[in-house]
Amino acid sequence: MDGLPEQIAIAVQRLRAGELVAFPTETVYGLGADALSDAAVKRVFEVKGRPAHNPLIVHVSGEAMARRVAADWPEDARKLAARFWPGPLSIVVPKAQSVPAIVTGSGPNVAVRCPSHPLTLALLEAFGGPLVGPSANVSGLVSPTAAEHVREAFDERDVMVLDGGPCTGGIESTVVSVVGGRARVLRSGLIDAAVIGEVLGREVECADSGVISTTPTAATPAEAPGQMSSHYAPKAKAVMVDAGDVESVIGRATGECVVITHTKEEDAPTPLPPHSGRVGKTHVIRMPVDARGYARRLYAALREADAMHPELIVIVTPPDESKNPVWRAVRDRVKRATAGSAGE
Repeated sequence: MDGLPEQIAIAVQRLRAGELVAFPTETVYGLGADALSDAAVKRVFEVKGRPAHNPLIVHVSGEAMARRVAADWPEDARKLAARFWPGPLSIVVPKAQSVPAIVTGSGPNVAVRCPSHPLTLALLEAFGGPLVGPSANVSGLVSPTAAEHVREAFDERDVMVLDGGPCTGGIESTVVSVVGGRARVLRSGLIDAAVIGEVLGREVECADSGVISTTPTAATPAEAPGQMSSHYAPKAKAVMVDAGDVESVIGRATGECVVITHTKEEDAPTPLPPHSGRVGKTHVIRMPVDARGYARRLYAALREADAMHPELIVIVTPPDESKNPVWRAVRDRVKRATAGSAGE
């Protein structure tokens, strides 16, 4: 902790020079750059290999800074910021002219969020302006929830890493649009649509239906991040299957398999004997049975599974949202992680 003020000062210098700084949030680590610099934001897209039509979230220190990047700050936005900021909620509003088109995928609206991490809030205050902050990983792959995950992805000569410890939330923020007087959840997260509706005093539409739609394109850019059909994906082939189908699925594989499952035990990965007729072993990663615990652990578990270099990663279908609304967000991430080849 003693060296943090110096680290923040160095980070601010790099950001003002148009360079990139990875910072911790309560959700995942973000890849930070000056949100009002077209060149700096372009560098984020280049380093990540991110499609230009996939918009970025702008991170701010609070409502006052958010208003600087918004052409309009409706009453709905004010209520939500007052209730959930700092926290894992991104609010979509009409963008100000000062926000480069590249930030929003050339769309008319911008997503803004005030993260709940003291280190990043200190960075934002010291920098004195908004920062874009997509997940600090190669586009399409598993999001980082620890500083070492960022260092594995990028050279520190290209990306300075502020180490704020492991992320407590583990999955990306809820994204809610309040444009045009409508309130719509565009991406599920740790804050549920029903809770947002309680704050606004009306029902909130959930545009994130849980069904993966067509991948956004340059002609039809995404309204919010996290809309790519294949996203959050490990390098190994991954599938989501019901618990009763696990044995038959791994039985068709010849190499090693990793099964990620939620059980009542939260032990470390436990090796199982080779499946009958198979050469490779089956390893099990046991997940927490509660939704928030599962969410916190998900991306680290996918990385652990990938590190075993398996032929196949099998993820047992998480519970549905009737058990807990957060399961909706968990299922969304697992569906996208298993939707296709990594990095699509």
